[in-house]
Amino acid sequence: MAKQLPHADVLIAVMGAPHTGDLVTSAFRLAQALLDRGAAVHLWTCGHATGLTQQALGSEKPRNVVDWAREYPTTATLATELLAAFPTTLSWYACRFCSQERGAGTHIPGIRLRAPFKFTEHLDAADKAFFLGVC
Repeated sequence: MAKQLPHADVLIAVMGAPHTGDLVTSAFRLAQALLDRGAAVHLWTCGHATGLTQQALGSEKPRNVVDWAREYPTTATLATELLAAFPTTLSWYACRFCSQERGAGTHIPGIRLRAPFKFTEHLDAADKAFFLGVC
């Protein structure tokens, strides 16, 4: 018997290429705001968005030549911090197929890989779904 997913107040699905606009910032800020208010959140990444949580990203982005002294965290670092701050209310999933196809197989701890056909289970487990990116 399959393990049932935990209930989520909101499912945030990040699809496609997150580097083409403010998609990542919107996803992280929305998730944080919901979690700060006590909501249970499932975050699902698919397509190139699976690259947001690759271990290979490390903890910091390359230095910005305009602001050399400032450090900028990678999306993997931001995800790690969110998962650590909300261990019981944030569940982060990445599409296994998209991860493997794009070479994003090694994710940070806390990311659960799921088959793409399991996505409907996440829709069923959530009261509301919010899609960012392509559909």
